Amino acid sequence: MGQTASVADQLSVVDPAGVDESDDQYLTFNVGGEMYAIGIWAIKEIIQYGGVTEVPMMPGFIRGVINLRGSVVPVVDLAARFHNRLADAGKRSCIVIVEASGDEEVHDVGVVVDSVSAVLEIPDADIEPAPAFGARIETDFIQGMGKVNGRFVILLDVEHVLGAEGLASLAAAAAVAKE
Repeated sequence: MGQTASVADQLSVVDPAGVDESDDQYLTFNVGGEMYAIGIWAIKEIIQYGGVTEVPMMPGFIRGVINLRGSVVPVVDLAARFHNRLADAGKRSCIVIVEASGDEEVHDVGVVVDSVSAVLEIPDADIEPAPAFGARIETDFIQGMGKVNGRFVILLDVEHVLGAEGLASLAAAAAVAKE
């Protein structure tokens, strides 16, 4: 199992647990050379990459499960989900634990990212709607495009990234791992 690490331990960034849960704060991270963000209110914690147990017969974007303080948490590889290739685990790779909703339940899900960048405040005025084309991922996954220092950050919609099929697969992976 990976050890719990605050974002500050990762890259001299603010620990999400200590950040006010305002609607305009986002955890930014890199996957496949692109910068993405998830609303800080959905982030539970960040842990070092490791201790992932593969579960047979799962979709390619489900890396496996981890034991997080006695709970089975499925892990999604965002590089596989977005770019159809498994992420190469490096020194800065980590698993971001997020809360995702599905079937009227809230589930903890780990997402593998190449590196965590920062917790940024992106006001609504600096968020554009998802583009109709031009992004390298399906636009259903995009909540919006945040403008930060002249660059765009892809704001992810957690429920759509995982999708109903994805959440069903994640639940199945957790159930198999508990047996």
